[in-house]
Amino acid sequence: MLWGSKSSNFVNGRTARASAIRTAGMSTALVAMLWSGAAWSQEQADDVDEAGARNSGIIIVTAQKREQTLVDVPQSISVVSGDALEAQQASSFQDYLNLVPGLQLVQDTPGFGRLVIRGVNTGGVASTVATYVDETPFGSSSGLVNGAILAGDFDTFDVARVEVLRGPQGTLYGASSLGGVVKFVTNEPDTTQFVGRVRGSVETVKGGDISYAGNAVINVPLGDTLAFRASGTYRKQGGFIDSIGSTSTDLFGSTFTSRQAENINGTKSYGGRASLKFTPDDALSVRLSAIFQNFEADAPSSVESDPDTLETLFGRPTQSLFVSPASDVSYRVYNGVIDYDFGFATLTSSSSYATLEQQFRDDLSFNLSTALGLFPDQIYLNQTTRAKKFTQEVRLASSESSFIDWIIGGYYTKENGLIDQEFIPVTQGTLNRITALGTLAIATLDSEYEEIAGFANATVHLGDRFDIDLGGRYSHNNQNALQGTDGPLAGGLTSASQNSSENVFTYSVAPKFKFGDNASVYARVAKGFRPGGPNALAPGAPASVQTFDSDTVLSYELGVKAATLDNSFSIEAAVYHIDWSNVQLIAAIGNFNVNTNGPGAESDGLEFTATARPTPGLVLSVNGAYTDARLTDDTVVVTNGVPGANLVGGIKGDALPFTPKYSISVNGDYEWSLSDSVTASFGGSLRFLSKQSGAFDGAYRTANGRQRELPSYEVIDLRAGLDFGQFRVEGFVRNLTNSDGKTSIASLNSNGLPVLPNGAIGTGIIRPRSIGLALTAEY
Repeated sequence: MLWGSKSSNFVNGRTARASAIRTAGMSTALVAMLWSGAAWSQEQADDVDEAGARNSGIIIVTAQKREQTLVDVPQSISVVSGDALEAQQASSFQDYLNLVPGLQLVQDTPGFGRLVIRGVNTGGVASTVATYVDETPFGSSSGLVNGAILAGDFDTFDVARVEVLRGPQGTLYGASSLGGVVKFVTNEPDTTQFVGRVRGSVETVKGGDISYAGNAVINVPLGDTLAFRASGTYRKQGGFIDSIGSTSTDLFGSTFTSRQAENINGTKSYGGRASLKFTPDDALSVRLSAIFQNFEADAPSSVESDPDTLETLFGRPTQSLFVSPASDVSYRVYNGVIDYDFGFATLTSSSSYATLEQQFRDDLSFNLSTALGLFPDQIYLNQTTRAKKFTQEVRLASSESSFIDWIIGGYYTKENGLIDQEFIPVTQGTLNRITALGTLAIATLDSEYEEIAGFANATVHLGDRFDIDLGGRYSHNNQNALQGTDGPLAGGLTSASQNSSENVFTYSVAPKFKFGDNASVYARVAKGFRPGGPNALAPGAPASVQTFDSDTVLSYELGVKAATLDNSFSIEAAVYHIDWSNVQLIAAIGNFNVNTNGPGAESDGLEFTATARPTPGLVLSVNGAYTDARLTDDTVVVTNGVPGANLVGGIKGDALPFTPKYSISVNGDYEWSLSDSVTASFGGSLRFLSKQSGAFDGAYRTANGRQRELPSYEVIDLRAGLDFGQFRVEGFVRNLTNSDGKTSIASLNSNGLPVLPNGAIGTGIIRPRSIGLALTAEY
């Protein structure tokens, strides 16, 4: 194996429908039961004013690009409020997975993260889950800039809510939303009040360093028509993984001794948001926003594990460190939104410019130093990844009507990407380059993605209770890529260019029947797609792999949403079947990875969330997911409709990677008054994940006759607080039982052997038990 990258499409890396119908009767019966309860409550509702229980707990979402109550949206959505995020000390994807059924995160380094919804994942480099910040699509749309592992993990301080839309969203959200959309909705500037709030926390982690965090937000009215809001965050997480100075022999017989160091995986994240909103009259609104965020990691949160059992070796989290790894990821998002209300409809224009830059250093010494004749000197991969993306969307949305609500719009995006890699030899124990060796290997990949699309969506009201939602989107994209290499390990000085073009139509159909204002049952058929494109090619690679095709999903979903009138109990549940065609895969050809297409996959599942408020102050919820996602054929490379070799390692029936078949979370919070001015709270969460399959790994299957599996695990969190009005103090414990949960796993090498010292394999790991204290002041 010649080159290395974290799941890069450019070079090889070392880490590299019947069940739904059966459930329909149960869903309808449940709605009827809850609606009966709601009707009973209606008899008592005449004495409830508009500010009372009638409107208690109503959830407003923007999933269909207009404000709607959650019960009116005919698709599966989870909404996590900003208050819930703060109560659980949740600032990143990893922190609030327990609140969203069916959402998984594959991660071994902050800033690197692959989101998976409903099992739609085969380990490729293009994303299957789209990330949005308000009106801005974030991250690469192409398969050439590692978008799958660079999901936008925005800090959640001062967000209004996070909306997670499950199932394909190709009609309104376009490309790369095969599995769904994660949408951050930020708080808008407010002209009615001055707001200031600061928050700080300190946290210990078992076997590691102290962590600190500080956040602040200010909202300033600048008159009756103008307001400004800004927030900032800084978080320093202490490391907990040690490099223990162990001695190992590589495949070529050379003995390596790793460097000793403690708590090598410390991280920092910091950033801010600023927003200005101008509303000169009731018709016009203009909002300008800017976001920046950085992640800096000293080393991955990956530990040496037994290659057979995946148990962590040496009784504690360790890595063998030769060249110090590092990672730096930065986000920049700029957005301007103009809304104008014509009366019959509102015109919205959203213009966005976003950048992502990633730089990382990956230690390859143990695998390559001897093979390249460098021992005892060392070698690392230096990589820069950049994406710059401009988007413009204009849409016209009708005012609320008793017959039809409609949206029609157009979308344009242009994206420029870069991957730049170099192998750098260094003197043992340093980062001093050995200049006498010259250039060993350099590879660059410049890419451009341009897309134009038109879309429309309509909700037709056929009476007071029955609606049908219809949507369609036609898009055209052009892509080109320019690849260059230099150095003896990269095939010498080469240059090549490729381009591609495709047209795609996606659609959705969703009938819905409402039982009063508090319950509905719906069905939804929707199509989503992920663009194909040109490939980065290995020297001598066949012309047949110069480009790869888009893949599509067709999803069939049946769901129910219901609540009692007083919101003391609510439930949302959905069953689904997904057909995934022409699945994009990443396969090794020579010394390079390329994007390819395989036959297909499918996913069947069930998701639910139930919430109860049995007494004032007590909120109990349980959510869960059952996901049976699997290949429908071997992962052979398909070229021009002709199957070829199985270069990926998956076979028919294999589970799709990194999705547990069962996951369940239980959350409870109780709040009560200690006095007229002091409120106390206590809560806890339990999340259980069953075992899940790792990435397709042909070498492991050959050696063991089966697919690799990550073990099941559970996580318990506790929290408590005292609220004094303007001040609040909270204590929390994460991972109370110190669970050794594994979140990712490296592949074996081409010989079926581990690629780390000590015969180990690298596994991502959740953070050990952490205990913390947070203080908040506001005015």
